[in-house]
Amino acid sequence: MSLKVLVVDDEPLARMRLRDLLSDCDEPVTEWVGEAAHAQQALDTLGTTRCDVVLLDIHMPGMDGLRLAQAIKALPLPPAIVFVTAHAEHALEAFDLEALDYLTKPVRRDRLQQALDKAQRWHATRLATGSEAADHLLIQDRGRVERVPVTDVVYLKAELKYVTVRTRERSHIYDGSLSDLETRYPERFVRVHRNALVARPCLRALERHHGGGAEADGWEVALHGVDERLRVSRRQLASLREVLQQTAH
Repeated sequence: MSLKVLVVDDEPLARMRLRDLLSDCDEPVTEWVGEAAHAQQALDTLGTTRCDVVLLDIHMPGMDGLRLAQAIKALPLPPAIVFVTAHAEHALEAFDLEALDYLTKPVRRDRLQQALDKAQRWHATRLATGSEAADHLLIQDRGRVERVPVTDVVYLKAELKYVTVRTRERSHIYDGSLSDLETRYPERFVRVHRNALVARPCLRALERHHGGGAEADGWEVALHGVDERLRVSRRQLASLREVLQQTAH
């Protein structure tokens, strides 16, 4: 299924560049449904045309992109919003509005591709669950804020003051606590160790670990999507076996 894309930017050259970049993106397939130079034009288009993703500038005459995003979120079936702007300082405010991604100009094709991939997963989740959007973790990295869908997370591991968020593609650093994440997503993650939570759908097998040197023998869990294996504490062993049995059925 193609993603129907609306571009909102008051600069004609910026709209043209995004259109060229969209044509260079292979997957997911996109369909250009229109462009708008200001907020009212965008709302008029959204009132008559189905749209899956809005690529939205922030600094525009009249109603700016942040206020327009609020209006879009109030629509009966709002599209995903991806901000595309030259101003990185609005990232946190943008994600408070549940923006799917935040791209800074000049936009690279690979970053636009990542945003479109997120939009495709977002729509797939909404169709599958009937909910507006999946939960996300906000990751701050080098001055940029990224939304990582909880459904993409394979495991969470406490590392000193931070939490490593591991997806199939890469690792992120999350500024938060493991216990808070366990409380927020009890149906999604199971604890395997005092420093690690694993996504239930990613559990593959429980395997014996033979330690070497000062390292004791024990158990570890193999996961779908990543090569790493995580140690399983004795305290969590029985409950993890039970979860694996339930998953097998």
